[in-house]
Amino acid sequence: MNTLKIHTTRRQQFVDITAEIEKFVADSGISDGICYLFCPHTTAGITFNENWDPDVQHDMALNLDAIAPQRPDFRHAEGNSPAHVKTSLMSSDHHVFVENGRLVLGRWQGIYLAEFDGPRTRAIHLKIVAT
Repeated sequence: MNTLKIHTTRRQQFVDITAEIEKFVADSGISDGICYLFCPHTTAGITFNENWDPDVQHDMALNLDAIAPQRPDFRHAEGNSPAHVKTSLMSSDHHVFVENGRLVLGRWQGIYLAEFDGPRTRAIHLKIVAT
């Protein structure tokens, strides 16, 4: 297993990590398989989404804020309850097919670390299994 370290700079942020994962796949020497991704955090996750238009991430953030706004009646002492809700709406894990040494993604698809309680340093665990 390998681990990517991602440094976030804002409270809520979508960080495109596609290139780092592509490099990991290329360096693995595995031609065909599955790349497993896991984010071991309760206030950050992984999502696949459009990576051509940055307004998509902006719009996603606005919608997530509408779904999980900060509320005065939250009980969690750390004050980051919306981050936990948003992370639950994302995913902690994903997998991607690898063919001919490359990720199999849609034309406009990218892989993002979804940060909801930053700025922090986050980890994404990666493992490729040959098929």
